[in-house]
Amino acid sequence: MKNFEPAYIKTFETGLLQEKIKTAHDLLSPCNLCPRKCRVDRLSGETGVCKTAKRAWVSSYNPHFGEEAPLVGKNGSGTIFFTHCNLMCLFCQNFEISHESCGQKVSNEELAAIMLALQQQGCHNINFVTPSHVVPQILAALEIAVQQGLRVPLVYNSGGYDLPSTLRLLEGVFDIYMPDFKFWAPDVTESACRAADYAEVACSALKEMQRQVGDLIIDDAGVARRGLIIRHLVLPNGMAGTRNIMRFIAREISTHSYVNIMSQYRPCGHAAEISGLNTFLSPADYHSAVEAAKKEGITRLDQPRRTFVLR
Repeated sequence: MKNFEPAYIKTFETGLLQEKIKTAHDLLSPCNLCPRKCRVDRLSGETGVCKTAKRAWVSSYNPHFGEEAPLVGKNGSGTIFFTHCNLMCLFCQNFEISHESCGQKVSNEELAAIMLALQQQGCHNINFVTPSHVVPQILAALEIAVQQGLRVPLVYNSGGYDLPSTLRLLEGVFDIYMPDFKFWAPDVTESACRAADYAEVACSALKEMQRQVGDLIIDDAGVARRGLIIRHLVLPNGMAGTRNIMRFIAREISTHSYVNIMSQYRPCGHAAEISGLNTFLSPADYHSAVEAAKKEGITRLDQPRRTFVLR
């Protein structure tokens, strides 16, 4: 894949990117960008669940080496952590970012400059973390960055709570999608993030992502170029519904899906408010989750790089 070119280059050159920017911008007033459909006028400064108006907020950006192996390569994944979130899990491990507004507003020009700075540092991709509520801002910044030489793949790293209609705007823009599939049972999702429809939404979102980019393609250097990576954080006491999620992935997405089954759950934020989540994940729960994935036919698993905390 020596001649690989990110999809957004052609989209920009044909003028389609400008059309996508306008369409996405219009979704901000009233806001129908994500499944929350808050219908606030973000262009006039109103905010809904995501606490974000016209400008995106960024909490940090840097070459990151703790991501999935195909994203990290030798030089790291160029992560941009957006402040706020459209899902707002009570146990979020980045609680200060998602709930407590740790970060600052950035202009589209500043966001473009961040993307270019990460490319300059040798990052293999630009990894947008929690982007669901700032799709219009990303597209507008991308137009600026492309004209200044951006040429690395983009990663859409979301919580999986995405509208297919919004994702369709991103076709020809993102080469790599990396959604979470967090939970299966509606009672758990309602308790954790007041989103009883989470699993239904995530199923539709993953199908759309898979339609656009297919299974993950990795080049000769071991670096991801295009495709879908699915993350699943194992919760204590089987609360994530891992077996059902893996069955869905195998049957409705692909048995060749690249899946990261994550072991790093710990009770953060307001986890104590949710029965069963006020404890650390046990090694037994994690290993059961991995076995469930394999039994459902999912074998293309990211190699874990985290260790359990013994308490």
